[in-house]
Amino acid sequence: MKRLIKKLFKLIFTLLLIGATLIIAFGYGKYKMAINTTPLTDKVAAITEKPSYTPTKDISPDFLQAIVAVEDHRFYEHGAIDIIGLTRATIVNSIKGESVQGGSTLTQQVAKNLYFSNEQSFIRKVAELFVAHHIEETFDKDKILELYVNIIYYGDGNYGIKNASMNYFNKKPINLSYEEATLLAGLPQAPSAYALSKHYDRAKQRQQEVINALTKYRGRLLEK
Repeated sequence: MKRLIKKLFKLIFTLLLIGATLIIAFGYGKYKMAINTTPLTDKVAAITEKPSYTPTKDISPDFLQAIVAVEDHRFYEHGAIDIIGLTRATIVNSIKGESVQGGSTLTQQVAKNLYFSNEQSFIRKVAELFVAHHIEETFDKDKILELYVNIIYYGDGNYGIKNASMNYFNKKPINLSYEEATLLAGLPQAPSAYALSKHYDRAKQRQQEVINALTKYRGRLLEK
C-alpha cells in the first residue's frame, strides 16, 4: 500500500512538473509573439506621442507617491516580480478565501496594459511576467511609473492621468491638490467600482486607504 501511494505521489508530481513546464513554454511563446509583432520600444513610442501623455515632472508629487504607496510600495526595491508581495497576497487570499490582495507589481500592470487583455489564464500571466522583465531591463523605474500613470484606467472613460485630472477636476495633473491626488490614486484598483460619477462614496472610502498607505510609506518613497 505504501509503495502504491509513493508511486501515486510521484506520478502526480511528474504530471504537475510537465504541466508547469508546458505553461512556461507556451507563456514564453506568447511573450515572443507579442514583442515580435510590436517591439516594446515601438509600443512605448506610440504612447508617449499621444497629446495626453504627461511626463512625471508635470504630475503632482502627491499623486505619484500616493499611487506607488497604495499599489506597490516596494516598487523601487524589487524587480519585475515582488516575491514578498506575491507571497503575502497568496497567504492573505488563501486565509480569506477570496482575492482581497493583488500580487502584481506596477511593472506587471504596465506589461498587461501594453500587450494583453484581461484574459485570465496561467499562460497569459507567464507571458506578462516575461514582458515585465523585458520592461525592467529596458527602462528605469521612473519611466515605468510614468508609463503606468499614463495608460491605467481611472473610470468614467478616463485613460491616463491627464484625462482623469482634467475631466474630474478640470485641472492639469501638476495642479492637483492633496485631496484630489489621493482620491485619484485610489481609482485604478477597481475603476468601475470607484468611478466618481456613480460611486463617489466608495471612492472616498478607498481614498482613506490611500492616505493610510501614503502616511505609512511616504518616508521611504521620499528617499528614492
